[in-house]
Amino acid sequence: MRSLTSIRPWYLGIVTPPLAVATTLAALLTLSPPASATPVPDVPAVAAAPDASPDAASVASSVASSGLSVDGASGLSANASSGLSSGVGAAVVPDAVPADAVDSPAVLARAVQFKGAAFDTCQAPPLATMKAWRSSSYRAVGVYFGGRGRGCPDQQHLSRSWLASVDGMGWRVLPIFVGSQSPCVRSAAKKKVRMGSRSAAQGRTEGRQAAEAAGKLGIRQGSALYLDMEAYDADNAGCARTTLAFVRAWNREVRGQGFLPGFYSSAASGVRHMEQARRAGQSDLPSVMWFARWGSGSSLYGEPTLHADAWRPHRRIHQYAGNVTETHGGRRLVVDRNTVDAPVARFKP
Repeated sequence: MRSLTSIRPWYLGIVTPPLAVATTLAALLTLSPPASATPVPDVPAVAAAPDASPDAASVASSVASSGLSVDGASGLSANASSGLSSGVGAAVVPDAVPADAVDSPAVLARAVQFKGAAFDTCQAPPLATMKAWRSSSYRAVGVYFGGRGRGCPDQQHLSRSWLASVDGMGWRVLPIFVGSQSPCVRSAAKKKVRMGSRSAAQGRTEGRQAAEAAGKLGIRQGSALYLDMEAYDADNAGCARTTLAFVRAWNREVRGQGFLPGFYSSAASGVRHMEQARRAGQSDLPSVMWFARWGSGSSLYGEPTLHADAWRPHRRIHQYAGNVTETHGGRRLVVDRNTVDAPVARFKP
């Protein structure tokens, strides 16, 4: 988020099937496992994503550096502490089960989808500003509704009535929860809110907090809640394991409370880490992926760290620019720019 720097914002396993079964499943399943400070993106613009998954050797190399381990030449497995294993052959690594396969059909039926331009900013703007910005091309706004890691914890305007009002104006809302951060988070401002060693329990607790905070603001079940995990050293295997345990537990709890768990992070760290976990057959991953890569255009489906078929359809948000000053209707804000094709908050029955 725009919390990429100083003042603000962000396994019950799946056992991979044998190669023959995986090949059959791949033919049948649609692969869709599915911002105030001056943020500094940690990756430059890059070329478009390849159309095919890498071979097993390259996936194994990536997974091994991100908190998962390679199980000899026979295939991939999660770190031993996770209890996951794989029987896939070394020549082919099938894609993981789509995220929407684990989301409740009832929750999916309630979800409200939005496709278009969105902005996020540390402090929820006054209603007069939200009204003035209806003259812009934006039709959705990212709101930092909870979490101990928020850069702007004192939200002067955000309330149940504020959300009802902006919803009445026609705005769609992206609820963002900035909780505990990775032990190897890069932002100095976020080191004070790093998660502890019992990260799974902490993730479960904070997932419950997110659901409760959303409910108090009138955000109904079926909404997507986005976990902001600022850039971290995903190549640190121990740190990656701890972080992934937190994220998976947060996702499980949020799902259990009737919401869709989304995930925001840098494309080069957290998002790459989640994709590696997905390819390794990990469970309890995010339903929606919000990736930050600035200066690369606003494409949703050209992100090189994500397989072309991962987190789709309607499962991606791209934050493609940050710390941008814009004026609309005479009202000025410093925002991040996003392209959205994803579920948003739901307010009405």
